Amino acid sequence: MLKRVFVAPDPGRVRLRFAGRGVLGISLAVALCGLAGHSLVAAITGGLAALLALFTVTDPTVRGQAVTTALLPAVGLPVLAVAAVLHDQPAARDLIFLAVVGAGVYARRWGPRGHALGVFAFMMFFVAQFLHATLVQLPGFFTAVVLALLASSAVRFGLWCFERCYPPAAVPAPAGGRGLGRATTRQAIQATAACGFALGAGQVLSQDRWYWAVGTAWWIFVNTASRGETLVRGFRRVVGTVLGIPAGLLIAVPLHGNLVGSAILVAVCVFAIFYTAAVSYSWMIFAVTLMVSLLYGLLGVLNPGLLVLRLTETGVGALGAALAVLVVLPVTTHATTHSWIQRALSCVHACTAQAAARLAGAPGADPEPHIAELELLLGRVRLSLAPLVHPLNPLRARKARARKVVTLLDDCAREVRSLASVAADPDASHDARLAAACWRVQSAVEVLTEPRPGSIPTTPFEANRSTAADPALAHLHDLERALVELVSPLSHAPYAASTNA
Repeated sequence: MLKRVFVAPDPGRVRLRFAGRGVLGISLAVALCGLAGHSLVAAITGGLAALLALFTVTDPTVRGQAVTTALLPAVGLPVLAVAAVLHDQPAARDLIFLAVVGAGVYARRWGPRGHALGVFAFMMFFVAQFLHATLVQLPGFFTAVVLALLASSAVRFGLWCFERCYPPAAVPAPAGGRGLGRATTRQAIQATAACGFALGAGQVLSQDRWYWAVGTAWWIFVNTASRGETLVRGFRRVVGTVLGIPAGLLIAVPLHGNLVGSAILVAVCVFAIFYTAAVSYSWMIFAVTLMVSLLYGLLGVLNPGLLVLRLTETGVGALGAALAVLVVLPVTTHATTHSWIQRALSCVHACTAQAAARLAGAPGADPEPHIAELELLLGRVRLSLAPLVHPLNPLRARKARARKVVTLLDDCAREVRSLASVAADPDASHDARLAAACWRVQSAVEVLTEPRPGSIPTTPFEANRSTAADPALAHLHDLERALVELVSPLSHAPYAASTNA
């Protein structure tokens, strides 16, 4: 599993840049907080604020990222203040915390900006519990957060703004709807229910560290859309925590809060969090768990019993999330997968059409934006299919169909990328057969996106290598072949049949 993290593709070394910038931005933020005379708890608050700003702000443009980052204090600082005010009023504190949970998830309907602001608001309330923030400490926390955001922004938008060279594609939004049919509304209710269970059960276990159960339930709902995705994410979070607890015992406990050693290892953990996030949720949580152990060591409260409690609270939070997605407004894995597969196939057709238009000399035709969107959509397909291809899934036939779908969609993406590469060649020319092949691709996509896919007529490939358009024609033929092979797994799978179960 660890090998997969290091051998996973990293085009343009974006993950490496992301992780390196995260370490630099957070280190600068904490250093400036220290130089400004802030206490250790305030510096930790600033470091976490910088981490959230660099990790969760994912607007598709640099300007959008700057605006979202500037809005973070406006949302987070009032929540931090309320949490500190209610520190000695547990009933009111708990109700407000659940309100922040619901509002934070509901805010995802406004895209990446709403998501980032919702996460920041939740984490400010969480940090207030983690550090036992009081009214006396608020001024120091406020200035530390603002200073940390300024420092991390200086790195992100000035010193190391690699998005200007590698502009990120827009993250595909979940399918819309109304009322309880809207994903964000449904998830807000589910997350609130899950966190309510976690809060109550967590407080039975510990009146001081109950917030870990709530934090677990909250984060399990991030980037999930179906009950299968949520259950798998909860399982992976528990696995990451189980692996991280022994590491904390072996590494953090012997350090006894040594400042230099802990700071170096925290930086390593930060790098691991950013680097592994896109490829392995379990290893990201392992890094988070070890980092938390080191922070507890710096605060002077680390002991083996605390780490065991952390694991127990994580289990309670994961249980709360599982119960919520199984009982409260559940959405099947199949329904979610069907939606993402349809969008990915439609994007395949858009890529093909743009590449063919470019070969024909149409001004402004460019398949690259669609290809970037396709990569993100395929990521969503893999995420939604994760429960079906999971090793613990006993349904072998469904597992095999899901794996075949992923393989064939990857084949489609590979052929589309190759087609776009050919279309970018100024010497490539249009051929009448390309237009016909593109029409067949469109027809195939229309068949595959029907509720129950039927057969796709096939046309023999003419192996004529006499024109410059032949490479493009070959890629189109291979694309057709992959689309034809998709008919079987999609027609036999219940993706289309289960739309609201």
